Amino acid sequence: MNIIARLEPKFSGPSQPLNFSADGYVCWSRMQAEAGQALAAIIKRKEVERQAGDGVFFWGVGNPPALATNALARAAVQVPAIFSIMKSRPKASDIAPARTFVWRQYIDAFGMIRPLPAHALITSRADSGTGPKRSHYSLICRSDKPLELRHDKPFDPEAYRNASSAGGRVGASQVTALLRRVAVEQETSDYAANMVACLTGSYWVRLTDPDLLDSARLSMLGTVDEVDPTEWCRVVKKIRRDGQREASPEASDRLL
Repeated sequence: MNIIARLEPKFSGPSQPLNFSADGYVCWSRMQAEAGQALAAIIKRKEVERQAGDGVFFWGVGNPPALATNALARAAVQVPAIFSIMKSRPKASDIAPARTFVWRQYIDAFGMIRPLPAHALITSRADSGTGPKRSHYSLICRSDKPLELRHDKPFDPEAYRNASSAGGRVGASQVTALLRRVAVEQETSDYAANMVACLTGSYWVRLTDPDLLDSARLSMLGTVDEVDPTEWCRVVKKIRRDGQREASPEASDRLL
C-alpha cells in the first residue's frame, strides 16, 4: 500500500478546504538537528507551535520551493507533507552554529511580503559555507493530530519523481522536494514517514527579515520547548523582537 493511501484525509487549510491531489503530489523533507537544537527538541517545540496556531505550524527548510508550489497553493490542491529522519548525521554547524537568525516575514503565494503569524518561530544558522546566510525557506503545514516521531510507516522515495518537466529522481542534495508518485511504493524502505502533516496556506515560502539572536534570546530559545501553549505567542514575540524591524546588517529586505 502506498503512503498516499495510508494518509487520513482530515487536514484542511485555515480558510478554505483542500482537496486531495489526483496526481499524487507529495512534499518530502528530510529532517535533522538545526540551529543548535536536537531533532527531538525541534519537534517538541513545533508541537507547542501547532497547538498555539490552531493546528498550523511552520517548518524551516534550506532550499527554495519547486516551481509548481505556488500554483498548487493558489489552487488549494491538497499536498501531504512527509518528514523522514536523515540517514546522515547533522553537520557541526547545525549542532552548534556560531550565530543564529530568527526570521520574521515571508513572501506568500501571491508575491506579497507578510509578517509571520504570531505563533510561528523559525530559526536557522546565520552563516553558510561562503559567508552570511542569504536566504531561508519554510513549509507551512497543518496537522489535526499531535506531532510526534513514528517509525511504523515506510516511505519509498523510489516510487516518486520530482514534480518538474524533467521528472528526475530525488537528488542527494534535495533535503526538501515536491514529488509526484509514479509507481507503487515498496513495503520496505530505508526511510520512514516519521511525521506526516499537510501543506496549507502558501505551502512553501521564502523567508525575509532575519534578526541575529543575542545571548539573552538564544537562552530563551534553548528552553522554549518547555513553554506552555498559552504563553507561547508572548515568548515568540520576545524572541522575534516583533515591532522592531531592524534586520541584521548581514541580511535585510534588500535581498528580495
